[in-house]
Amino acid sequence: MGTRTVLQQSDITRALTRIAHEILEANHGASDLVLLGIPTRGAVLAERLDRVLADIEPEWAHDRDQRVGTLDVTMHRDDLGHGIGRAPHRTTIPTSGIDGKVVVLVDDVLYSGRTVRAALDALQGIGRPRAVRLAVLVDRGHRELPIRADHVGKNLPTASDERVTLRLTETDGTDEVVIVQPGTPGQPSATEQPVQPGTAEQQGGAA
Repeated sequence: MGTRTVLQQSDITRALTRIAHEILEANHGASDLVLLGIPTRGAVLAERLDRVLADIEPEWAHDRDQRVGTLDVTMHRDDLGHGIGRAPHRTTIPTSGIDGKVVVLVDDVLYSGRTVRAALDALQGIGRPRAVRLAVLVDRGHRELPIRADHVGKNLPTASDERVTLRLTETDGTDEVVIVQPGTPGQPSATEQPVQPGTAEQQGGAA
């Protein structure tokens, strides 16, 4: 019983820098790239990736205001009928749109894969990208759907009854990833919580 910090601020910064380089390498540059962050913390991570990409790729820096947006998946989740309430977030699509673009979905923690499935459904109503890729800060395993991340900051083996809590300065006042052991009292709301089979994650952002 207890908590264990597995990533600190410097680790998160290095992971995002590596992901940014991987995205550019996989795409052979910044041409036709668009980032869509999944609220809440996925959107924050997309904004951070935007800044890193602008520092290392002149083409990205030139028109970055047309390359970053957010994708709310609330109405596409498969747990809406389970009495789990969520406030919808705003979807913001870059002015250039996503048709024919390479869309990189950005989320915080990849778990069952159900949030990502919802994001793919949400994309259908917005446009037709040439390709869709997935970037996550943490992949904790325990997939329930055949979904795999293309870019991962940290592969983090966990037990299914553990919680993975991501805190970011913009939303939580600090940068860290913590594993919360089962039965630990007095913990604040986690980015991701264990779920019962057949339902999606119980808090926004976990994929």
